Amino acid sequence: MLDIRLIREKPDFVRERLAARAGEDEARIDDILRIDSERRKSETELQRLQSERNRLSKEIGARRSRKEPSEEFEGDVRKIGEQIAVLTQRANALDEEQRNLLLDIPNLPHESVPVGKDPSANRVVRSWGDKPQLGNAVDHVVLGTKLSLFNLEWAAKLSGSGFICFTGAGAKLERALINFMIDLHTREHGYLQISPPFIVRRDCMIGTSQLPKFEADMYGLEENQLFLAPTAEVQLTNLHREEILSVGDLPKKFTAYTPCFRREAGASGRDTRGIIRVHQFDKVELVKVVAPEKSYEELESLTTDAERVLQLLGLHYRVIELCTGDLGFGSAKTYDIEVWSPGSRDGGTFLEVSSCSNFEDFQARRMQLRFKDHDGKNRLCHTLNGSGLALPRLFAALIESYQQPDGSVRIPEKLQPYFGATEIR
Repeated sequence: MLDIRLIREKPDFVRERLAARAGEDEARIDDILRIDSERRKSETELQRLQSERNRLSKEIGARRSRKEPSEEFEGDVRKIGEQIAVLTQRANALDEEQRNLLLDIPNLPHESVPVGKDPSANRVVRSWGDKPQLGNAVDHVVLGTKLSLFNLEWAAKLSGSGFICFTGAGAKLERALINFMIDLHTREHGYLQISPPFIVRRDCMIGTSQLPKFEADMYGLEENQLFLAPTAEVQLTNLHREEILSVGDLPKKFTAYTPCFRREAGASGRDTRGIIRVHQFDKVELVKVVAPEKSYEELESLTTDAERVLQLLGLHYRVIELCTGDLGFGSAKTYDIEVWSPGSRDGGTFLEVSSCSNFEDFQARRMQLRFKDHDGKNRLCHTLNGSGLALPRLFAALIESYQQPDGSVRIPEKLQPYFGATEIR
């Protein structure tokens, strides 16, 4: 959520940054400013009435002590009390209306983010490794079906379309990938592993900006007061909500494996065939809570941590810096990590397996996540997150990249101790 003081003091700056986002109506800032002005006038009048009521109450007390009549003043106090009740209701309504409008405004892109209206303006920052030379590569659906790694018919029988049922060596490979990533991030990258609940409260979803913007995409329970978590970002970022941390406690670094649940599964077509885009998928998440001065340094570090997974698995990938028009709702700056999938489409394609984002204080303001700095001042933290990494796209890219001419799949060396074999056949 944006700072109302920033909107109030620099409305043109806010409009300009919002205009850089594709499809964002910066004119909504006028509505926020109008309501803010009305709310502040109401609060000023409330303070005046409360002061007058206090003055009259003291006068009534003095008159009673002198045995003098006070009925007229008592009548004035009752009238003021009625005015205060009406005005308080009005001020609360304006406050709620302003908050609802603020919750619907996206974050401002960082000044370093490339300006553009759509993904065509995204910038390739770097790439790593080489595309595997495979000849006639087949896609993950063919491989997975032949090697009995997953059964989409079983998944459809159980839950409908857009779900996966990993089987046999496929289930074992998915488990190996999860354990490998968790060990890497906890042992080498210094993240604290958390095993959180998979159901989260509504205020937690608001805190990480999934709500109210994307409510239709979520699986709600209990009249949408609880939700199946769409990403462990929600649980991990909310661990310290409504707390004041010490500057010495920062940065906080959390990782977790969870299933993720999302209604929206994309349009049907070849690029969504198989296990690429589904309603439920597993993911290892990385979250940081940091001091503002360090957040962009920490973004680079978080992205490097996610990249390390692909490097150790020997998978070709690239890092994309998203332009202003392609940024997520709450992000100020995002790097997407895309792994090469040689069996997809004609000749292969890149699949996004992580989005590493700095939200600055956008989420922290919603959840009142603060820290006490060296001067003793309470300040909002900055929050960051990224997948480290997301399955099953990683699964698909791995089996496609390591397919062998005889139809088997070789297991990367770093993954072999977790899988317990060198190949799948």
